Parts: sequence; structure tokens; C-alpha cells
Amino acid sequence: MKRLLFLLFQLTAFVAVSAQVKNDVTAPLHALQPDYPVAYGVPDTAEIRQTIDRIFRYLDAVTPAVLEDGKSGRPVVNRQQVNADTRIRPGDFRLTSYEWGVVYSALLSAADILKEDRYKGYVKSRIEFLTEWTPVFRELAKKGTFGSSRTYPFHQPAEPHALDDAGAIAAAMIKAKRKGISSRLDEQIGVYIDYIFTKEYRLPDRTIARNRPHKNTLWLDDLYMALPALVQMGKLTGDKKFYDEVVFQLEAYHKRMFVKEKGLFMHGWVEGMEPHPAYHWGRANGWALLTLTEVLDALPADYPGRASVLNMYRTHVQGLLRYQDGTGFWHQLLDRPDSYLETSCTAIYAYAIARGCNEGWLDPRAHAPVAALAWSAVRTKISANGQVEGTCVGTGMAFDPAFYYHRPVNVFAAHGYGPVLLAGSEMYRLAAGGGFAMNDSGLQFYK
Repeated sequence: MKRLLFLLFQLTAFVAVSAQVKNDVTAPLHALQPDYPVAYGVPDTAEIRQTIDRIFRYLDAVTPAVLEDGKSGRPVVNRQQVNADTRIRPGDFRLTSYEWGVVYSALLSAADILKEDRYKGYVKSRIEFLTEWTPVFRELAKKGTFGSSRTYPFHQPAEPHALDDAGAIAAAMIKAKRKGISSRLDEQIGVYIDYIFTKEYRLPDRTIARNRPHKNTLWLDDLYMALPALVQMGKLTGDKKFYDEVVFQLEAYHKRMFVKEKGLFMHGWVEGMEPHPAYHWGRANGWALLTLTEVLDALPADYPGRASVLNMYRTHVQGLLRYQDGTGFWHQLLDRPDSYLETSCTAIYAYAIARGCNEGWLDPRAHAPVAALAWSAVRTKISANGQVEGTCVGTGMAFDPAFYYHRPVNVFAAHGYGPVLLAGSEMYRLAAGGGFAMNDSGLQFYK
């Protein structure tokens, strides 16, 4: 009897333990939670809003729009106080740089989507700071106050010498003017557009180019440094010549630099280089896709070249989808998975793909989960104080892999902030529509 009871006890214990073991009989294994490296699931609009605002609070605190005496630190409040020692009060970033043009555009977009007037106020105060003081410094520079230096305050808007000085800021200013945020921008917009349209170096067929690092070099980055400003000028004035120029430049670059087999752009193209190496740098491809997105936003629906631009956009997106990492990020060199995961390009792709879903350029069932995963990855790189981590610093051009593999990353690489703000606000818009849902553990989007 004792033996029988002992066997029954053992059997009961075995059954109890077996019931706790998750196997094909006792548990639906397909529903086990994977060990995802980033959050996976339906995007949380409240969390997105909080993230955007955290970045904004940081940027607002570290980009003072104040002129001061470089020796005493006292504010400079009128033109009579300006001298060779006058400077913009140092912060973490430069208000006149092309990267900050992206930030201004991003905050305008975020302000519209999130109904947040503080973001518009930031843009208004900073761009009016530029337009108020730039003519003063331009005049003093002509008089020789700063000698031969091109590092005086406001030298970029006062005397544009490169597309980097002009295009991104001009695009943001035109958007601000069209939204009625400021009416004091016309003179500076005119300076920028004149540089892009008449002064930038071009090939004989009028394709925008540079003469570094080699003669007659195309930089993929220059699509963003020129074309959003021109297409916005077309929107502002209604003059078709701006649209014509934009589509011409896109097709000229696409013909030379898009590698169809991979669906990616090369970073640089040099006339006569043969065979031509192709390094698919993440952020340069980001600038190209962001340009295509901005052009689609602004081109009239009935403009004859619009179909060509939409095809370029869709083809590029499909190429990029092949290279998204399982973490949600894309790599510094897109087709080389042993290169590091990079934040700014991932943010740009998240934005451009989410925008395409929102605007009907892409099927959201196929693309919205990709954008959501990319945003989840980007969120892991935003610190508690609102700094963006994992962004490649400013990058020139080279024709060997080591150059790209070993570019530093830095929280003060301004290139990350505008793209992250763009991605967050567009993901908020996409998620707010309520189309995301989980189905059998997978993130889906339902129209």
C-alpha cells in the first residue's frame, strides 16, 4: 500500500512538472515572446509625443539666439555695438548650418501634426534672428571689418559660397513664409535662391556639381542641399521654371548615380572615373530619399514630371527595404552589414517611408511596419536629456571602405536631430490613424 501511494505521488508530481514545461503539447510555441533588441509592437502616440518634446526642450536650451561681445559676454542689441569681437552666443549647434535648416523644417512639420505652437515659435525666433542680423554683418564684411575671414557670424547667409550655406535653410524659410510664420524673409530667401540658381558650379549640361575632391564631381548630398529650396520656390511663386529645374536635376543624378541592381545610390560620381566604385553611404542615400519626398510633397499633381519622381521614390524605397537590419536600423554602408548601425539615415528612412504611407505613395500594409520598426530603433538612441546618439559626423567623399567604416559618431553631430524630429512627427501621424494592430505576434497595418 505504501509503495502504491509512493508511485501515485511520483506520478502526480511528474504530471505537475510536465504541465509547467513549455513544449509543443503544453504551450503554443508560436506565441512565445522573442528577445527583440528594440521595442516591437503598436507605436504609442503618447510616447512619440513625449520623445519629440524631450528633444525639443534640449535644442531650445542649447541654441540661444543672442548676439554678444566675445570678450565681455554682454549682449549686443544694436548695430552700433557690432565689431570684430561680436559673436553668436555659443551653444551646442550652429543656427546658420544646413543641418539646422532640416531642424527648422522638421519643427514646422511637428508643429502642424502635434498642434504645438512652441515649435513654430522656435523657428520664428531663430530665422528672424538670422534675417535681422545678416544684412548688418554683410555690410560690415564688405567694409572690411572682419578682414579676409569667412568665419564671422552669419557669414553663411551673408555670403553663400556653397550649397551647404544656402539650400536647407532657404527651404525652411520658404515653408515658414508660406505658413505665415514670418513675413521678414524675402531678402534672405532671394540671396539663397540666387546662389543656387546662378552661382553654384555646374557641368556643361547644367547638372549641379562640385570640383572636389576631383573636377566635375557629383555629391549625392547636393540633391537635398539644392532641390527642396527650388521646389518650395516653385510652390511659393507658381513659376514652372523651378519645377522644371528640380526634375531635370533629379533625372541627371539618377542617370549617373543610381545602381539599379541594388536599388541604391552611390555617394559620389566623378566624370571620367572608370571603372566607377560605388559606396552606398547611408546618410547620402537618406538625403536623396528626403529630397524625393520633399519634391513629391510640393510638385503639383498634374505636373508632367511628377510620375518620374514618384517612380524614383518608389524604386529607392524598395531598394532600401532589402538592407534594413533585424534591429530596425540601417548600416553606415547600406550593403555592408559589418559596418556600424547609424541613426540619422535610419531616421530619414523612417520618415520618408511613413510619409509615403500617409500620402498614399506606398501601400501601408507593406511599408508601415518597416517604418514603425525603424522608429523603434531610433528611439533607443535618444538620451534622457534629449540628445541623439549614434549619428555619423559630417562626411566628405572617398573611394575606399575604411573611410566610411571608421567615421566617428557624436551627440553633437547636428545631422541627427532634424531627421529624428521628422521621423517622430510622421510616425505620430501614421500611428494616430489607428491602423496598427498585432496579429499572431506580428505587427500589421490595416487600412
